[in-house]
Amino acid sequence: MIRTIGMIELNSIAKGIETADTMIKAADVQLLKAHSVCPGKYIILICGDVAAVKAAINTGIEAGRSYVIDHLVLPSIHPQLIDAIHATNAVQEVSAIGVLEFYNIVTAIVAADAAAKAAAITLIEVRLGLSIGGKSFITLCGDVSSVQEAVEAAATIGKEKGMLVEKTVIPSPREELFEKLL
Repeated sequence: MIRTIGMIELNSIAKGIETADTMIKAADVQLLKAHSVCPGKYIILICGDVAAVKAAINTGIEAGRSYVIDHLVLPSIHPQLIDAIHATNAVQEVSAIGVLEFYNIVTAIVAADAAAKAAAITLIEVRLGLSIGGKSFITLCGDVSSVQEAVEAAATIGKEKGMLVEKTVIPSPREELFEKLL
């Protein structure tokens, strides 16, 4: 099970590819994602033990230099986070949907982890900048009060970093809307 992740978000695709190679050569980490996102940005997501992830991220920051937009090292991630990034969490009963939108990708990942740790919700998806102009968003579900609590926890992260675009809680969503989110 993945416990620690690291990510670097860059504003150059060429430098991003080079940085990814440098990072995975620098430490014993696994490359989970490395690809371009809109609008011409590049993300690198790795996992491993805390020390290895920190070493790889530090090497990546040095390699990426002025192209690094943001980065994270997130130890003790919530077990749902990786599946939400891949949009593969199983969703059962839904009383409410929460949606949070962010200007960058790193903030969405940190906020999604905080949301899942704050309340008994299910992360549906953490969308990472693909076909949405480099922004990102989180969808989550659960009972109304849990969704409200999780959305507030995630929104706090976004506000602190100045990256929150908008948030909403939708109680009793229509089934056809919910189905489109899966």
